Amino acid sequence: MIPSADAFEKLGAFYLGRQYDLKAGKLLDELQMYDSKDLCTHAMCVGMTGSGKTGLCLSLLEEAAIDGIPAICIDPKGDLANLLLTFPDLKPKDFAKWLEPGEAARKGLSDKEYAEQTAKKWKAGLASWGQAPERIANLKEAADFAIYTPGSQAGLPLTVLKSFDAPPPELLSNGEAMRDRVSGAASGLLTLLGIDADPLMSREHILLSSIFDHCWKKGENVSVGSLIGLIQSPPIQRVGVLDLDSFMSTADRGKLAMQLNNLLASPAFASWLEGEPLSIPRLLHTPEGKPRISILSIAHLNDSERMFFVTILLNELLAWMRTQSGTSSLRSLFYMDEVYGYFPPVANPPSKQPMLTLLKQARAFGLGMVLATQNPVDLDYKGLSNIGTWFLGRLQTERDKARVLDGLEGAAIQTGQAFDKAQMEQLLAALGSRVFLMNNVHDDGPTVFQTRWAMSFLAGPLARNQIVDLMAERKAAMEAAVDATEKVSDKEKASAKPIAPSGVSEQFIVPNRPPAAETKLVYRPALLGEGSMHFVRSSASLDHWVDAKILKPCHSPISDPIWEGSLPLNPDIELADQPEEGFEFYELPPELCSSSNYKSWAKQLKDYLYRHHPMTLFNCPELDVYAPPGSSEGEARIAMKQAAHEARDLETEKLRNKYASKLRTVEGKIRTAEDRVAREKDQFKQASVSSLVSFGSTILNAFLGNKISRRTSTTVRGATRAAAQHGDIARAEKAAEQLRLDYEALEVELREDIDALGSTYDIQNLELETVIVAPRKGDLKISEVQLAWAPWQIDAHGMAQPLFEN
Repeated sequence: MIPSADAFEKLGAFYLGRQYDLKAGKLLDELQMYDSKDLCTHAMCVGMTGSGKTGLCLSLLEEAAIDGIPAICIDPKGDLANLLLTFPDLKPKDFAKWLEPGEAARKGLSDKEYAEQTAKKWKAGLASWGQAPERIANLKEAADFAIYTPGSQAGLPLTVLKSFDAPPPELLSNGEAMRDRVSGAASGLLTLLGIDADPLMSREHILLSSIFDHCWKKGENVSVGSLIGLIQSPPIQRVGVLDLDSFMSTADRGKLAMQLNNLLASPAFASWLEGEPLSIPRLLHTPEGKPRISILSIAHLNDSERMFFVTILLNELLAWMRTQSGTSSLRSLFYMDEVYGYFPPVANPPSKQPMLTLLKQARAFGLGMVLATQNPVDLDYKGLSNIGTWFLGRLQTERDKARVLDGLEGAAIQTGQAFDKAQMEQLLAALGSRVFLMNNVHDDGPTVFQTRWAMSFLAGPLARNQIVDLMAERKAAMEAAVDATEKVSDKEKASAKPIAPSGVSEQFIVPNRPPAAETKLVYRPALLGEGSMHFVRSSASLDHWVDAKILKPCHSPISDPIWEGSLPLNPDIELADQPEEGFEFYELPPELCSSSNYKSWAKQLKDYLYRHHPMTLFNCPELDVYAPPGSSEGEARIAMKQAAHEARDLETEKLRNKYASKLRTVEGKIRTAEDRVAREKDQFKQASVSSLVSFGSTILNAFLGNKISRRTSTTVRGATRAAAQHGDIARAEKAAEQLRLDYEALEVELREDIDALGSTYDIQNLELETVIVAPRKGDLKISEVQLAWAPWQIDAHGMAQPLFEN
């Protein structure tokens, strides 16, 4: 039976396939649905090559995307890039460029015929699982899909330099979390340098950890470039009880600094410095708040680079997680294909500790961890005992089965459930291709199912050139969006640094974009204003301070009022007291040469902030929830979506509890009715036997010539009783059948009510209202206005571009 879309298109429920009868070897009609909330207790997918593991995991990610759940996915092989191969039209030309070269010839077909055959096969496969082309279109629309390639320009480049920025206050105040973050940063960096460092014994590890700890506690960011100087001249005098030079000599520190400098200067490392900064919120959502499926492809990296990147990412994920509010609903997913090597049973690579912490703590924040591997024997099964759902496909060896059973047993102990090891072992031995055993601690017992047809075309691991093709249009659009170029006037001249007015402080914006080759580097003058604003609104429980930095470019004619046309400066922008080498300076406009003007501009800044920098709060009346202060509309929708998921799950639980009592009552009546049917059948059987015996006795007596009038009367009464009993059976069966219909009607009513809840709490159906709150004028605090120098580059055609991303 082909399922209808109404049967599986439900918010909060993932359509994974249909249940499967192992003994009979056939597919059953019952759908295998999976509650998205169960992923809060994480999932593990295990299966050998050919088991269907990739198809299952991609289907899980497809369902998450349709449900509006963002995901960060680490892709060591290139399989996950298949998520972008979704073709709603299912035309042969859509498939043609992704087919393996030479495969058509091996099948005795032309390329066109092979593409037509593939398109036909995919269309039929999707239809057999009730998935129309419209569902593929919904998947493409539901989320933004992007492939990032750290250390490469193939996909969207991603830089990890920002990952050594000071952690958020929530993490700084947590001693254990701070230690893990410091240790992870040091371990990851040393791994990249090819240094196998024990956190307790390695001098290099202890020195780097001490530097990170010192700087971060002071709120100072640490770039890779500044770290070279900090290694040579650390901001600490002692390490433990030893003075710095006794712990590690100047020469040894110089060698470590030189290793890092060589790495930084290497052309091969240049691509690590390019791209957007590693940011968990940006990987999970677009600026407009649309959920994003971010595929982080690391197939092109060597082992040490992979370990470095994965460790940094896991630590960033931990830091982000601790800034989130607690929730019982699924907020986002982290998926890692082939986790082998990153979570081993004995060794302790830098990725292991943050992974273990996430498995233990992420569930409280709605972050679901989904891990996959072909080699369960190489995983720490004690750590995997924190996982609630196991998807188990065909396994290669008895050792693999033993390790999986150990992990399942550990998970059962954690939840206090019974575990039948012999039964589980028997089920595992019978699994075939695309058939999986699901053991979910939230269910009554294990189930066996066959995976549905993936909507994404499974073309196999994608090569570098294919990823380039997939991301070409996206990269062009991004480059156009950030290419804030302008033509430099011939009158603008760059020279040596002008002298600032007496009593005026200077700051230099540190470039966070690498300059292009053969461009002139210049500093342009600007005004930097800083203030603190206090926002209060009791109805929204708002009492919030915001620090603002305002940059007013002054390389063109200065406007009046001065702060008109100014820009908010990113709080993460790094400022320095000294200029970078290789830069020339623009002349100062006359207005910026008078120190008295700066005092006047400080007064004007207060009025400007009051008039132009109100806080916009977003409120959802249906949920009676305000988004966190300072949220953009996109961020507000993300927060509201989570609140809607929580409200939907809470109301769904109430509904299920409400109907549970009704269903139990009807179940009791059904059991009573079935007992009555059984009783009536037994009485009918007895009456029929008695009547038959009496009838036989009457006939025998008649044959023998005895009087039969009284016996005849008894026989007639017995037959009448038997007929009456037969009528009682019919009435009892009719009553039982009506009760079963009542039970089914209640189940249908429950499903309809749950579907109605899903529509009610669908973020698309919820309206956001805006509330504008001005800062309290009496509480506004303004710092002195400073002269700021902004870094720009000018190419041979006179086009200028900023070297800082605001």
